[in-house]
Amino acid sequence: MWHTIFSWFVKITGAPVFYLLMRTKVYYENRKVQGLRIKGKAIIVSNHRSIWDVAMMMMTFLGRTLRCVVAEVMYRFGIMRLVLNGLGAIKVDRHAQDFAFIDRCKTILDKGGVVEIYPEARIPDPEEAKPLPFKPSTVYLALESGAPIIPVYTNGCYFKWKRARMIIGTPFDAREYYDDALSEKENIENITNLLRERIIDLGKQLDEKIHEKHN
Repeated sequence: MWHTIFSWFVKITGAPVFYLLMRTKVYYENRKVQGLRIKGKAIIVSNHRSIWDVAMMMMTFLGRTLRCVVAEVMYRFGIMRLVLNGLGAIKVDRHAQDFAFIDRCKTILDKGGVVEIYPEARIPDPEEAKPLPFKPSTVYLALESGAPIIPVYTNGCYFKWKRARMIIGTPFDAREYYDDALSEKENIENITNLLRERIIDLGKQLDEKIHEKHN
């Protein structure tokens, strides 16, 4: 309950600045299937372009409290640590081989909540191909919890003359792609690659929609 109250406080106080500076434009793969409203438990998965991705997601899916998986590096700053704790962020130490965050995520999902994950695990360097390879923990969590994955792609244009744009894809059910003839490890690897391809495809769809609008 506390996380929900604090989240709404941040949304209400931050919304005027966010909408003025971000000017986010949202597109949809199929709005009838998945729009801004999220029903029940879900895992939001997106490419990662900036630390502002988290704020954009919060302000886009206003109706739900998003519990974001956040890397340990963000907790080094006192004020940031307080904000993240207030929002109910889920800390993950990428160097400790500690997978307790998966249990925390599953607990939230089992209660009907929404978890937000960036499976690249970090922001790519400018010269790197994007998106980076995805970590398998997202698919493992989806298989264990049965929660649908809502794929999202963002162009990461924050505080620039170009508008920040994102596209929301149709839900992705990891269990539908599980092959009993393969091992669990093989299935997780295959489905993780498939999820990454879905995100890449959404990026192409976003480019097409922007191109159509300008022609």
